[in-house]
Amino acid sequence: MGNNNVEEWNRRGAGALPGHLGLVVTHLSAEEVRAELDVRPTTMAPNGFLHAGSIVTLADTCSGYGCVANLPQGASGFTTIELKSNHLGTALTGTIECVARPAHLGRTTQVWDAVVTHRETGKTIALFRCTQMVLYPKAAG
Repeated sequence: MGNNNVEEWNRRGAGALPGHLGLVVTHLSAEEVRAELDVRPTTMAPNGFLHAGSIVTLADTCSGYGCVANLPQGASGFTTIELKSNHLGTALTGTIECVARPAHLGRTTQVWDAVVTHRETGKTIALFRCTQMVLYPKAAG
């Protein structure tokens, strides 16, 4: 699961929410994950602005893929246990980009910070932080 091949991760997301929204992973390493999302009608809220859920999906996907790239030996996966986002702006056209980096890589939890920006203006759209609980197989018995 720790494969750093972005094409493989984009294929994995194709049939799920990231692919549905058109999210494209552009870089994946243990230290940083980058992805982008074109602003288009399917990423907008009915009020005509970029939907907060589209922004959160971009940031959460980057953080989740980074978590997988950093799973400790013996871990079977993770689940997000908390996330928070501060939305500072919006975009009506163009592309939003996300950069996610680990703030804490522990044996039982990871914390990831992500910044979402508007490519064309450089404006910060959102600040995001999530905590993931690292999962391990249950002992037989």
